[in-house]
Amino acid sequence: MEGTVYKSTGSWYTVKAKNGTFYECRIKGKFRIKGIKSTNPIAVGDKVLFELDDKGEENVGVIHGIVDRKNYIIRKSVNLSKQTHIIAANLDQVFLLITLNNPTTYTIFIDRFLVTAEAYEVPTVLVFNKIDTYNDEETDEIKYLAELYRKIGYTCIGISAKTGKNVDKIKEMMVGKTSMFSGHSGVGKSTLINAIEPNLEIKTAEISQQHLQGQHTTTFAEMFDLSFDAQIIDTPGIKGFGIVDMEREEIGDYFPELFELKQDCKFNNCIHLDEPKCAVKDALEKGKVSWSRYRSYLQMITGEEENYRMDIHGERK
Repeated sequence: MEGTVYKSTGSWYTVKAKNGTFYECRIKGKFRIKGIKSTNPIAVGDKVLFELDDKGEENVGVIHGIVDRKNYIIRKSVNLSKQTHIIAANLDQVFLLITLNNPTTYTIFIDRFLVTAEAYEVPTVLVFNKIDTYNDEETDEIKYLAELYRKIGYTCIGISAKTGKNVDKIKEMMVGKTSMFSGHSGVGKSTLINAIEPNLEIKTAEISQQHLQGQHTTTFAEMFDLSFDAQIIDTPGIKGFGIVDMEREEIGDYFPELFELKQDCKFNNCIHLDEPKCAVKDALEKGKVSWSRYRSYLQMITGEEENYRMDIHGERK
């Protein structure tokens, strides 16, 4: 039988078969060690092959194969630095939720996420949430940030999941697709899902005032069927985003604005550091490439983790 993984708790997988029936499945023992380096060999969104448990238990199965993935979102595992974690697979699009404060989403996080999405061919929409809470100065910052990413080619939408502003725009973009919502804890993923599909009643929690961080309300990634011909994958809040399996020479190719300029560099293997006649450095000095994006790029090619934060203008915070 073939089905789609809707939930993973590490040892058990909820799989929806093509006939619409849900099965609780385990992995066949040997499957776990077939050269898969990730902490989770199977992710939500995966298409898997499974058979019914020979013990005769109803709606219980054993996964023995995985269908080739169309794409996936992957990052370095938090606890096991050498291992990786696949967040979700076979996505039509990702909505990355961003908030200016409560909690703050820094550009280095946005850029690391976008580079990974570019590398694994996952279209990404930037969603600036909580716009009802910002003062005039903060609203201007959001507009600046949205314009920065629009110029590169990303779709940017300002919303308020709480008041419902522009939620219909998100909903329209989701029809007929499998979408993932991602971002830090507290940016409003669960609130947005509830605004889109109130019947799901996803748990939400208030921001911790002590640390201005979100409370973890989503423990595992989980897919839901929606009432308007769409699937949504809700994911746990992500603190950091370590990029995976990328050579330093190729990272620039996943920054669309750097990739576009690369052909004008004197050297075809230019990595835009100290090389002469570098089109990227020239564009940077002329204000045609943003400093925040370039500094994110530098962090990635020098192998630095997210050990310092940058504001929207590329200055250390």
